[in-house]
Amino acid sequence: MDVPLLDGLATTRAIRRYTDEPVAEADLNRMLFAATRAPTGSNRQGFRFVVLRDGAKATEAKALLGESFRSSWSAKRSHDGYEQGSGEDASSPKARMAQTMQHFVDNFERTPVVVLPCIRRRHGDMTDGASVYPACQNLLLSARALGYGGVLTMWHHAVEAELRTLLSIPDDHAIAACIPIGRPAGRHGPVRRRPLAELVYDDEWGNAAAWAVDPEGTRFTSAGPRR
Repeated sequence: MDVPLLDGLATTRAIRRYTDEPVAEADLNRMLFAATRAPTGSNRQGFRFVVLRDGAKATEAKALLGESFRSSWSAKRSHDGYEQGSGEDASSPKARMAQTMQHFVDNFERTPVVVLPCIRRRHGDMTDGASVYPACQNLLLSARALGYGGVLTMWHHAVEAELRTLLSIPDDHAIAACIPIGRPAGRHGPVRRRPLAELVYDDEWGNAAAWAVDPEGTRFTSAGPRR
């Protein structure tokens, strides 16, 4: 599948529903190759990827993660009022998102591949992330190009200690994210975001950029940062 770079950037959705089709090793290799081409501070390549498929430890790790994801979603669903307001209408975007998330966490253990990007701790602040999150985006974009999908999540935190022990992750490496990957049960498509003019300033904060114009036909979301 050939997906032009700019088209891929504009159509890579967060995919949370997967078929049971396994991820071919050749495709997984291409994804991880693309991920390792990402830039890092001083070109140190301090990241490492733990790939969970169907081995004994992977199965145990997915079970830990599934428990953590269900607990985290339950708390978020209640705190954010997903069943209130427009969430009472099963056809509303809010309710559909809740349904997707519930399916995601309920079926987490069946996810074909889960990637744990790890980064060697050097500074203990945001600068560490600058040397691993570009690789995560490369991974997701290459998955898109090969007909797969995934989503970057952080709900591994509640069981990070257990994962670290189970998977022999050294203490000087942080688990930077958890990225499930599989063949989408739905589809990719143009993502909806806030209008460009609301998010881009020219020369100083709050100064409108006259040249920041969305392509014709762009569709927008009502979610996002406060105006």
